[in-house]
Amino acid sequence: MVVGMPKKFANENPKVIAARERKAAAKKDEETKKQKALEDAYWADDDKLINRKLQRKEEEERKRAEALKRKEEIRRLAEEEMNGLASKSANAQSQKVTRATIEQRREAELRLQLEEEKRRKLAAEKIEVVDHLEENLNQLELDKESARTVSDAIRILGGDNEEVDIHPEKRMRAAYLAFEEARLPRLKQEHPTFRLSQLKQLIKKEWQKSPENPINAKLLALNAK
Repeated sequence: MVVGMPKKFANENPKVIAARERKAAAKKDEETKKQKALEDAYWADDDKLINRKLQRKEEEERKRAEALKRKEEIRRLAEEEMNGLASKSANAQSQKVTRATIEQRREAELRLQLEEEKRRKLAAEKIEVVDHLEENLNQLELDKESARTVSDAIRILGGDNEEVDIHPEKRMRAAYLAFEEARLPRLKQEHPTFRLSQLKQLIKKEWQKSPENPINAKLLALNAK
């Protein structure tokens, strides 16, 4: 009789008990794997529409913050200059300088506003190109031809006169590995709590839109024609 064994299992065969324990351990391991798979699936969410909206929002917030910072700096400089002028005699000449300073500040703020509008327009054009790239990468169709592999995509984009690439997949993989190696250190700093698989997922998303991707480079060249 095994010491410390529950009374109901006291007369059971040790092999049966061992088998039951192995089964319980296997079940627990399976549940752990399922939970990990769910977590990985959560972090690997590829909802491109949501990601684009988040990226646009972050970009707009960053630009607004930069514009406010520049305006605040202009105001600060103007106030310092005006305070310096106030310490001098309040004669007609100083008043002219003050008016000129105010006018310069207004002109500077107007320039900032025009620059901000120009940046927004350029950002909108960039987003439109990125969206176009994503549509082409999901199903590349040119002249009624469909590209289902890297080789097909590069061949179709290159045209009939393009020199044939014997190993396009190897070239694509080499380009991606170089891109991953360059991006990984910065992403580790930006997301120190992320697992390696999560960081690589972020790199993969960036790669799909990057001009360093050979297919994107071809598409951008075609769009420029």
